[in-house]
Amino acid sequence: MEGIVNCIAYCEGRRVANIDIAKIRETLLHKDTFVWVGLHEPGEELLKSIQEEFDLHDLAIEDAHNAHQRPKLELYGETMFIVLRTAQINSINHHIDFGETHFFVGDNFIVTVRHGSSLSYKDVRARCENTPELLGKGPAFALYAVMDSIVDQYFPVIETLEQKLLDVEEEIFGKKPTRGTTQRIYELKRELLEVKRVITPLIDICNRLMRFDIKRVPDDTRPYFRDVYDHAVRINEMLDNTRDLVTAALEANFSLTSISQSEVSKKFAGWAAIIGVPTMIAGIYGMNFEAMPELHWHYAYPVVLAVTFVLCIVLYIFFKRSGWL
Repeated sequence: MEGIVNCIAYCEGRRVANIDIAKIRETLLHKDTFVWVGLHEPGEELLKSIQEEFDLHDLAIEDAHNAHQRPKLELYGETMFIVLRTAQINSINHHIDFGETHFFVGDNFIVTVRHGSSLSYKDVRARCENTPELLGKGPAFALYAVMDSIVDQYFPVIETLEQKLLDVEEEIFGKKPTRGTTQRIYELKRELLEVKRVITPLIDICNRLMRFDIKRVPDDTRPYFRDVYDHAVRINEMLDNTRDLVTAALEANFSLTSISQSEVSKKFAGWAAIIGVPTMIAGIYGMNFEAMPELHWHYAYPVVLAVTFVLCIVLYIFFKRSGWL
């Protein structure tokens, strides 16, 4: 059936066989056996079959079908329903592509439902099968393995965002800031906010999985979720640090832009003062007065030109030393 990636039965941590969806209930009757079902964007009919086999709640199935959920952990009777967001960098446009993974976890089963951009959990399943002594802990360990893989995928995302920040800082301090620089800073800030919205609920989910009120998680499996919690906290701290640096970069960009505009204004003012000297003198001699002795002096013209030139040179030197030119 389309949408089924894997449907495998495990006994004491070892693969028993691939089974059909219709035989899940029969398989679960065997002692020390649990079923791991992997689905990718399943249709309504397939989810209905999964619901019947595992007695899943209608609301949880509705969420798993519609997707676009925020990260959360909910309990429906004996079944635990978890929603996590996945993230990876798009190799074409270098933006973040988000997806979702939904989990249904019971005493003897785990169902993973992938939506959108998300890597396959084939490698995760293979690593678990290579350690049957750990997989023998049951569905809770399989849940940990997939969650750990999802959280680890955030580290390259954060590293890419940090590299974008370094590029922006180099552009701010090494080149002339432009409007495009400000736009890239805002885009980076928005991407960080989107990742923050995903990571923050994940910390709360890990906290709940480490507490003793969640019966679906055995005591010997709780320390593994502490590892996921530590990774999530670390990512959250990296996000906060990067967001602070982005905010500082934005402020520095505005400051440098203001300084650049101020420098231009100084230059305009300096040249305006220099040009104002010959303009003033020419304006005086342009007045139509008859009683102007300077007009009748033989050396008036060269003296006026010399004085004008000297004053312009003096002003130029003054503004140059003051940093206005």
